[in-house]
Amino acid sequence: MPVLDFYFEFASTYSYPAAMRIGALAQAAGVSLRWKPFLLGPIFKAQGWDTSPFNLYPGKGRYMWRDVARICARLELPLRRPDPFPQGTLLAARVAHVGLAEGWGENFCRAVYAAEFGEGRAVGEAAVVRELLHALGVAPEPVLARASSPEIKARLRAVTEEAERAGVFGAPSFVTPDGELFWGQDRMADALAWAIRPQAVPT
Repeated sequence: MPVLDFYFEFASTYSYPAAMRIGALAQAAGVSLRWKPFLLGPIFKAQGWDTSPFNLYPGKGRYMWRDVARICARLELPLRRPDPFPQGTLLAARVAHVGLAEGWGENFCRAVYAAEFGEGRAVGEAAVVRELLHALGVAPEPVLARASSPEIKARLRAVTEEAERAGVFGAPSFVTPDGELFWGQDRMADALAWAIRPQAVPT
């Protein structure tokens, strides 16, 4: 099966509907999906930004929230804006890498997005992460201990650096086996189609 890399940031609004749909879409397309939680902060800093561009440019931010509201209404996904925005997502990203290595990571990722953008919860807080793990039937304390290990910290840094090398500048992003980059939740179908037939269009 062709493999599609799915790069996402838990603080990313558009990654919310993408994460809630991409698994089923990839399965239907016959594509193996690799979930790649990363941090946009270092990439934004390299562009001279110290926060989300949706905060830096208020008009763009207003449009984004209205656009996400339309998308979520169409997909019948709840939407509640978390405060503050963007959320701190370092802990959630580290825990996701633990979960992806142990087999429960995809469910955890969806739970984070549902809590953050579906319920407006502060997913940067350790107490919230503990609750999400408990709801998944995962013992929180061993996971949180491993999430702070040098191994997991290095893995998150490596994926963030990998995303930057692939040309990722925002989330969600998708990279096909031949290195083609697709940005945005509205490009999922295009990314899946390219992953299946990368030779159809010259790069």
